Amino acid sequence: MTDSAFKLALRLLKNGIRYRWQHFWGKPGTPQALSLEVTHDCVARCVMCNIWKIPRDVPNLDISQWLELLASDLFADIRELDITGGEPFIRDDLIDLFLGICELKHKSLPALRSIAVTTNGFLTDAVVSTVENILPTFQKKGLDLVVVCALDAVGALHNRIRNYPDAWPKVSKTLAELALLRNRHPNLIVGLKTTILPLNIDELHKISKFAAAGGFFTIISPCIITEGRYLNPNRAKDLYFRPEDVRKMIEYFSNDQLRWRFHAAALVDFYKTGTMKKPCSCGFNYFFVRSNGEIFLCPLIGESVGNITTTGVSELFYSNKAGCIRKKIGKMPQCRECTEPGLERYSLPCEGLHYLRLLLKMRREDFFRLHEHMGLDKYL
Repeated sequence: MTDSAFKLALRLLKNGIRYRWQHFWGKPGTPQALSLEVTHDCVARCVMCNIWKIPRDVPNLDISQWLELLASDLFADIRELDITGGEPFIRDDLIDLFLGICELKHKSLPALRSIAVTTNGFLTDAVVSTVENILPTFQKKGLDLVVVCALDAVGALHNRIRNYPDAWPKVSKTLAELALLRNRHPNLIVGLKTTILPLNIDELHKISKFAAAGGFFTIISPCIITEGRYLNPNRAKDLYFRPEDVRKMIEYFSNDQLRWRFHAAALVDFYKTGTMKKPCSCGFNYFFVRSNGEIFLCPLIGESVGNITTTGVSELFYSNKAGCIRKKIGKMPQCRECTEPGLERYSLPCEGLHYLRLLLKMRREDFFRLHEHMGLDKYL
């Protein structure tokens, strides 16, 4: 084992021991990743999501409130910030949030390495102009910008899934223009997020080929029914996977060409056994903030620990209620069915032992190539 591999293995072992102590007692770690739903407003009406049904008169937090949150001492070790919605680019003041984060970088967010923003890509002018304007400032601050466009089919089926006219030509145009920006700005990373549905089960290989041709990374995972993040339990019947759909997913995720093999292998095992077996550190080094200021240790579990508009974020994160939820993380029914790929990125370095086993199993050069490709070097 090389010196770098040995040091990483030792770090992961220490993390694994610490995490298990924290989990047993419900004690938090240090937040290293954070998701902010900066708006519940959206231009799409997707078949798998009900966020857009939140009434328009329900207020979103002001940019000043988001920046006040991020100025907390709690976030001194944040490595990655995830900006989501609704549709973030529907806000005409989104660039003010980005500029404000840059102002906080030195004093309040010294460990921050990247900001990811998820978009449906329909508002091409807003997406491209905002990204182009902010990239030079991000580069000066040592920040990467990761733009992830939702893509559920290559062609007209995408229009149907997103319930939006010209969804496919709009997102494909946005991706093409982002690719041009990427050529000029090395701190711009562009990817695709695909939600697998009964409708698009036969589109997965097409999406992979489209991504490879454009040099886009992919996040491909089954839809999740949750009263938390997507507010969609009433759609469960329409989103149910038939046995034939499950067989096709197992076949797809068994493909050795997929870059993120841990996620793919976990999904294959889940659909064969009916139980998800992967680590989770929600509430330990990660949490989610809803557009109205409600804090959820896990975005998929609809149990808030309080609202930042009435109580300080540190007080909520260290509260007894948060501790009780932490003890249950990984044991709840939602946890045993969780197919969310993003959360495991924060969990593997924190939980330690699963990632340590992957290090010992893989060839060292392959592991470190994957380690860097997935951005996990930010956490270790």
